[in-house]
Amino acid sequence: MSQTTPKLAALQAKIHAKDPHQPEFLQAIDEFFANLTPFLEQHPEILEHNLVEMITEPERAIQFRVPWQDDAGKWQVNRGFRVQFNSAIGPYKGGLRFHPSVNLSILKFLGFEQIFKNALTGLPIGGGKGGSDFDPKGKSDAEIMRFCQSFMTELHRHIGPNLDVPAGDIGVGGREIGYMYGQYKRLRGNDQGVLTGKGLTFGGSLARTEATGYGLVYFVKHLLADQGDSFEGKKVMVSGSGNVAIYAIEKVHELGGLVVSVSDSSGYIYDPAGIDLVLLKEIKEVKRARLTEYVKARPESEYIADQSVWTLQVAADIALPCATQNEILPEHVAGLIENGVKIVAEGANMPTTLEAVDLLQTAKVVYCPGKAANAGGVAVSALEMSQNSARLSWTFETVDQELDKIMKMIYENCRDTAQEFGLADNLLAGANIAGFRKVSEAMLAQGLV
Repeated sequence: MSQTTPKLAALQAKIHAKDPHQPEFLQAIDEFFANLTPFLEQHPEILEHNLVEMITEPERAIQFRVPWQDDAGKWQVNRGFRVQFNSAIGPYKGGLRFHPSVNLSILKFLGFEQIFKNALTGLPIGGGKGGSDFDPKGKSDAEIMRFCQSFMTELHRHIGPNLDVPAGDIGVGGREIGYMYGQYKRLRGNDQGVLTGKGLTFGGSLARTEATGYGLVYFVKHLLADQGDSFEGKKVMVSGSGNVAIYAIEKVHELGGLVVSVSDSSGYIYDPAGIDLVLLKEIKEVKRARLTEYVKARPESEYIADQSVWTLQVAADIALPCATQNEILPEHVAGLIENGVKIVAEGANMPTTLEAVDLLQTAKVVYCPGKAANAGGVAVSALEMSQNSARLSWTFETVDQELDKIMKMIYENCRDTAQEFGLADNLLAGANIAGFRKVSEAMLAQGLV
């Protein structure tokens, strides 16, 4: 924290005192505050109007009970949430996460990050996030359907195409979105724009499934082009094996790179010949199985149980963390540097701890924060909203081209903003300042609401 901004330091301490049991949210706040000093020194009116504190408080945080019946006929109950963080530049927009770890701290961190991620897309969408501590793993389709219907029975009161437009996230894919949309339609009528990530037969957008992974790789593509380089011949480490990881791998391979790793919560795969994407999709998208199945089909690969993929010691140029928050720890950074990694670009939300980010930046590794690098998913969600409003369906190529343009714009905005404030190649600072500048200008213009 800069000593030149005692007001900001005092505000940071105040937020820590108010929410001491929300570590993920406080981590997001600390990362954000650490980059604001140069901007606030040029715009003292922001602090005078208390706008920084205002933007750190959600406009609305909703918690509700979700009762549902399992296949044995027993009633279960989970917690549901929706954090509507900021609507200065448009309706709240952000995913729904179904995972046992979901709590208010995690959703506030995700919603806070979403404000600036959405602002960076250049599209008129505000920031929000929601979900439940429900675990879809091991549940039947019928159980998931009953849970989703119960969840939407409450959530429908708080969302709408011009108010709040949820999408998917961890544990919420096309199946879950479909069940929730069906229940919304029964309760409120056929309004396709209320959810994004829908199936193609009822208002979904082509390329939405691929968008976050593709967008991540497009961001890095434009960074490499700025350096006179490309993905051709690059070795890439990827964590995760869900939607983001799968389509990041697909685009890396398409652009001439080679991805050698994937992971899940039980361990990781190292495949020196390159991840077999057809096999990975079969295991994760069709069978919904564990990565141990991968080695059975490709004995030349190696499965390492109960370890982080970031402990893997193998030559690589680029790391793409696509699993979950705080997966790259300070103790992993030395290994990444020894491996030869020059770029870390986040496909997940806040997968790198603050200490690890500092170590990467000190070592001159280019760090691409998730709020910029993984914005492709929400960008195409907003394009889905546009198609729904116009009652049109664009081609895959049209959406993909728009996604590439948006990611180029986001990269250049982060780069140029960092340079404008004398922060050289600090893309994290550029992303935070560029996103905050847009939202703060809108809030000031609207009377600080």
